[in-house]
Amino acid sequence: MEKAYVLIGCELGAENEIVSKLLEIDKVKDARIVYGDYDIVVEAETETEAQMDNLITKKIRKLDRVRSTMTLGIVN
Repeated sequence: MEKAYVLIGCELGAENEIVSKLLEIDKVKDARIVYGDYDIVVEAETETEAQMDNLITKKIRKLDRVRSTMTLGIVN
């Protein structure tokens, strides 16, 4: 089981739209708007590392108005 938090930087004013889209993606457990260097925090869980890579690179990063991501893999 792979778990990660994905920090997202997005265009100003796009936070609610992106969170709505994220919550529709399979394997995204939660998505919240936050203050600070990043705009959104996503909690993701997949069966394999390859699925996590696909989720981040093919689904999350491809969303309109997403500018940057940083992935924090969970050890335990």
